[in-house]
Amino acid sequence: MAECTDPRGDRDAEEMPELSDGDDEDIDDEEQWQWMEEDENQSVSCLFCNRSLSSVTATLQHCTSEHQVNIVDIIRRHNLDDYGYIKMINFIRSTKCDASSLTGLPDAALPWESEDFLRPVLQDDPLLQTDPEELCGAEGSIQSGAESHDALLQRAQTAEERARRSEEALARAMDDLHKLKLLAQGLVLNAETGKSGNLGTVAELREDEDEAYFSSYGHYGIHEEMLKDKVRTESYRDFMYRNPDVFKDKVVLDVGCGTGILSMFAARSGAMKVIAVDQSEIIYQAMDIVRSNQLEDKITLIKGRIEDINLPVEKVDIIISEWMGYFLLFESMLDSVLYARDLYLADNGSVYPDLCNISLAAIGDTQRHQDRIAFWDDVYGFNMSCMKKAVVPEAGVEVVQPETLISEPTVIQTFNCNRVCLSELEFSSDFCLKITNTTECTAIVGYFDIFFDKGCSNKVMFSTGPQVTKTHWKQTVFLLERPLSVQAGEELRGKITVRKNKKDPRSLLVTFDLRDRKQTYSLQ
Repeated sequence: MAECTDPRGDRDAEEMPELSDGDDEDIDDEEQWQWMEEDENQSVSCLFCNRSLSSVTATLQHCTSEHQVNIVDIIRRHNLDDYGYIKMINFIRSTKCDASSLTGLPDAALPWESEDFLRPVLQDDPLLQTDPEELCGAEGSIQSGAESHDALLQRAQTAEERARRSEEALARAMDDLHKLKLLAQGLVLNAETGKSGNLGTVAELREDEDEAYFSSYGHYGIHEEMLKDKVRTESYRDFMYRNPDVFKDKVVLDVGCGTGILSMFAARSGAMKVIAVDQSEIIYQAMDIVRSNQLEDKITLIKGRIEDINLPVEKVDIIISEWMGYFLLFESMLDSVLYARDLYLADNGSVYPDLCNISLAAIGDTQRHQDRIAFWDDVYGFNMSCMKKAVVPEAGVEVVQPETLISEPTVIQTFNCNRVCLSELEFSSDFCLKITNTTECTAIVGYFDIFFDKGCSNKVMFSTGPQVTKTHWKQTVFLLERPLSVQAGEELRGKITVRKNKKDPRSLLVTFDLRDRKQTYSLQ
C-alpha cells in the first residue's frame, strides 16, 4: 500500500505555533463573550437598606456608620473563610435580617451555615467578588475610602482566584448529575446481565471516582456503535494487517480493550502474546469472544484499571489503544495509556496510534445559530434570552456539513504518543483561520486526525473532520453567542486554552479568546 497522505494537503508540515508560557486562565463557566475592558463604576446595594453606593468600600463604610455593623469585625470574630463570608452576605440579603441581630452571635451556631446560602441572592453581587482576607488586611483603606495601587492589584489577583473557585463550585452540580446518569446506566445493565446468567458471578466494582465512567462502557450499545464505525475500526485493522512485521513475535498490551477487537487484530497479525485490560463489565463478554475465536492461547484478558493491576510480564513491545474522545482529549483515557507506556513499554517499543493532532475551522451557518441561540429571544412570544447563558457554554457534538465551512483548517496542537507528557495535555495555543467567504462566522469547529506511522512500511491515517467520511466522534462545535462578520481573505486570529475540569478530570474546559472577547465551553 502506498504511503497515505493527508487529504488536506501539506498541513502537517506547517510550523506549529509556540505555546504560551503563561498560566492557564481560570474562567467562570458561565462567563459569556464580553469586551475585555470593564466599566470601572460599580453599583453596590447596601445589605440593610435600599441605598446603592458606588463601590464595595463605600458600602462597607455605610454599613458601619449608618447601621452600626462592621462586616470586617464579623469576619474576624467568627474566623470566616471564603465560603463562610459568601454564606453570610447571602444570608443577610435573603433574610433581610435586622442589623442588630448580627451582634453577639455564638460561633457554634451561625445562622448562615446552610449550603443554601451559597446561592447568590443578587446577580453579579460585587460584595461576593471581594476576598474576606483582603478586607481584613485592608481595613484601614476601607475606613479611609482610598486604596493604593498595590491594593488594587492585589484585589484583581484575589478576584481572579475567587473566579476559579466559583467555577469549580458552579460546575459541581452538573458534574455530579452527569456521573449519576452514567452510573444509573451501568446499574441497569448489571441488573439485566444478572438475569441472563451468562457471565456468572461478577466481581464487585471498585468504588472510586471512575466507577460511573467505566459503568457506561459496560453498555453494549456503545461498543456496537464503535465497531460499526468503519473509519475507526478498519483503520486499526489495516494498520495491523498491512504491517505484520511490526507485530511478529511481539508482546502487545491493549489498554481499554472493550470487546477485544484490537487484541484479536494483533493476534492475527503475528503477535506472540496479547494482554488485554479493561475495567468495565464488557471484559467478560470479551473473554467469551476470544474463546469463540480460538485465540485464548494468545490473548490474556484482565479486569481492572491499568493503574491498579499488575501485568503478567515485566515489559511489552507494543501498546495499542483506542483512547480518543470527543475533541480528542475528552474522557482523559490517554492519561491511562501514558501511565502504561511509562511503566511497561520496552525501550525500543511504541504506542499506536503514535501521532495525532487537533484542528480548528470557522463555520458560517446562520440557520443553525438561529435554531440554537437566537431561538431563545422569542419562544412562543416569551423572552427566554437568559437561557443563552446555559446553552452557549455547552459544546455540541454533531455532524458539520462541509458547505458551512468558511475557512481553511489549521492545526492547533500535535501529540506524539511516544513522547508526550501528561502535563502537555493541557495547553494554550494561538491560531489563525484564513477566511474563504465573506459572511458571518457563527461557530468554531474542532476535530482530530490519527496517524499510525512509526516503523510502518504501510502507513495508515484517518480524520474525524467534516470533509471526510463521518465517524462516531462527529465534530465538536463551539457556538458563538454573537456572530462575527468576516471577509474573504481575512485572517481571523485567536487563542485557545484546553484544560481539564478540576472537579471532573474526564471532562474538558475549552476557552476561546477571539477579537477581544472570551468564552469558556464545557465538554462533558
